[in-house]
Amino acid sequence: MSPNYQVAGIGNAIVDVLSHSDDSFLDIMGIEKGIMQLVERERAEVLYAAMDERRQAPGGSVANTLAGLGHLGLKTAFMGRVHADALGAYYARALAEGGTDFVNPPVPNGELPTSRSMIFVSPDGERSMNTYLGISAELGPEDVPDAVAGASEILFLEGYLFDKDKGKEAFLKAARLCKASGGRAGIALSDPFCVDRHRADFRTLVSEEMDYVIGNVHEWCSLYETEDLERALAHAAVDCGLVVCTRSGDDVILIRGAERVEVPVHRVTPVDATGAGDQFAAGFLYGLSTGRDLETCGRMGVICAGEVIGHMGPRPQTDTYDLFRQAGLV
Repeated sequence: MSPNYQVAGIGNAIVDVLSHSDDSFLDIMGIEKGIMQLVERERAEVLYAAMDERRQAPGGSVANTLAGLGHLGLKTAFMGRVHADALGAYYARALAEGGTDFVNPPVPNGELPTSRSMIFVSPDGERSMNTYLGISAELGPEDVPDAVAGASEILFLEGYLFDKDKGKEAFLKAARLCKASGGRAGIALSDPFCVDRHRADFRTLVSEEMDYVIGNVHEWCSLYETEDLERALAHAAVDCGLVVCTRSGDDVILIRGAERVEVPVHRVTPVDATGAGDQFAAGFLYGLSTGRDLETCGRMGVICAGEVIGHMGPRPQTDTYDLFRQAGLV
């Protein structure tokens, strides 16, 4: 039997709330520019009330990647946790309307509200994210349906969820189910601070469970406790079959065994950098899923990242498959 899903993912189910702001507003509100910070429920309510002309969208890193893959025509599924509140119902509905199966019903009488991230976008395209994790961070192995994880060609995991023991259990369960049925499992490292907190467990996951890993310079260097990227990547290549390193405007490095390619990035001033890494992953995974060579996988990722930074929001608005066609990749 062929797998039901070409790509399935596990991630934080977060409603993104976006608004434009200038640097003086960020200063007044005590928001550190250009980073993602976690906030408590009360702070989340204050920031939400202060937002001008809010736009709402289903978000979360892996969910954004799956939306990009669905946009490219792949069959995708998302495993995540939302409360049965208004935002949770919106999230589940919006994900399904975008073409991704949301396989977990909203939790009635959930212990926490649905997660949301208040994203303030500066005139230079930098985004300052203030995330209230809510119920999504409570995801555990019971949220991983055997029939989904075991029926997926590619599994994609979100490093943020590695912060809790039950998240780690969910990842191991999903990866082993996927691989037992002939699939490939991988992770985006997501955040150097998360890597710092769980380095030993991440190293074990990368070396023993993952077929591919995507990270940026800071995440790879954190994982291997070095400031020398080449040293970090040499370690990574020993531990993992397929290593991808993004470098924020510089060439993307992809390593598989003895093969190494560097894919150039076209520098542009972003309208909104939200989702660049998520859509890079979408293009890369599309290439991987459809059997492209390593350079093509990287070029597809770069094209998808370039498309998404040209407009507000973390998901594609133009036909990315047509962009692949224009680049001679399909």
